[in-house]
Amino acid sequence: MAKNKTTETQSSVVDFINTTVEDEIKRNDAFELIKIMQKQTGFEAKMWGPSIIGFGSYHYKYESGHEGDAPLAGFSPRKAAISLYVYFDAEKREELLSKFGKHRAAKGCIYIKKLSDIDIEILKIMISTSVKELQKLYPPISN
Repeated sequence: MAKNKTTETQSSVVDFINTTVEDEIKRNDAFELIKIMQKQTGFEAKMWGPSIIGFGSYHYKYESGHEGDAPLAGFSPRKAAISLYVYFDAEKREELLSKFGKHRAAKGCIYIKKLSDIDIEILKIMISTSVKELQKLYPPISN
């Protein structure tokens, strides 16, 4: 079984943003996203792999046997756009994205250019929904 490339690391989130995000608006948006996501998830920002900033985590296991850990919500301030990693069912996804503002959506993430293009209140709902849905699908394992 292949090992997951995107795992939680001990790298500094602040150092990552300050050294890799050249655009000042995108850098400021990244720090603002950290505040928003920390408040909505209740978790501190952690680096996942070399370029994803994640909040909280869950353990998944597919029927195929593939398993691993992933953040409950996250983002990556990439050069072309900020990738948002949030999860919600298709019906809720369409409803929220129709009110979200300027974005591009793919199967696994939502791309935005800057925070001023979107409705922050809808983003907060998306983040909270992602945490609730993933914790329902993959409940934390009790020791």
